[in-house]
Amino acid sequence: MSIIIKTEEQINGIRKSSKLAGNVLLYVADFVHEGVSTDYLDQLIHNYIVERGGIPATMNYNGFPKSCCISLNDIICHGIPARDVVLKNGDILNIDITTILNGYFGDTSKMFIVGQATEAAMKLVDATKHCLNLGIQQVRPGNYFGNIGYAISRYAVAQGFTVVYEYCGHGVGIEFHEEPQVDHAARKNSGPKMKPGMIFTIEPMINEGKPRVRVDESDGWTARTVDNRLSAQFEHTILVTGTGYEVLTDVSNEYMIS
Repeated sequence: MSIIIKTEEQINGIRKSSKLAGNVLLYVADFVHEGVSTDYLDQLIHNYIVERGGIPATMNYNGFPKSCCISLNDIICHGIPARDVVLKNGDILNIDITTILNGYFGDTSKMFIVGQATEAAMKLVDATKHCLNLGIQQVRPGNYFGNIGYAISRYAVAQGFTVVYEYCGHGVGIEFHEEPQVDHAARKNSGPKMKPGMIFTIEPMINEGKPRVRVDESDGWTARTVDNRLSAQFEHTILVTGTGYEVLTDVSNEYMIS
């Protein structure tokens, strides 16, 4: 399959869905605190999306039972919200939101800290956010997709962390998952070249220890670190513009359009 070059109409639709996804993370932030269950957060997220005319893309996606993914501590990704998973002081968690609005997809995630995290946990979270920023800075027409992963992995390893290579970013917008595969560890100047109108996620998953993943047999979804050490992830949906990039899920004006 080829990488879809989106039309202006499609870009506008994906932009609106992406803004909804970003606003979900802003909304739910006030409810992330000690004593709250991840299932309660999922219910809030579900209602917020539906009340604004959207659909939570993860609900019933290949059998996934909830409206978002919430991944705590050693869970790398695809954590399933549950009533018996209650946030406690020192937890770090990723909330991953994908919305469908008028048929278009937007995808984003970020880390949250419950109370006071350890210095090591904060270092991991900060480094992971910087990895995302480094990846975004590689987005421009004519650049190779591999340079996103090259920039991310070079920095992560220099900080003493590892990069998960069993999951990656992906094209998004018309479908939940499209071409291309956006690796977060890659050789310099490898892969296809970026062109204006391409839309994809960058979502580095950075581990404190080993990079490998183990999936819980009990649910077939929850992906954990193999050594039970911490993992962190940040994600945005990115449009390649004529001169650089637009971060479609950025609702805090953190990124300028380049």
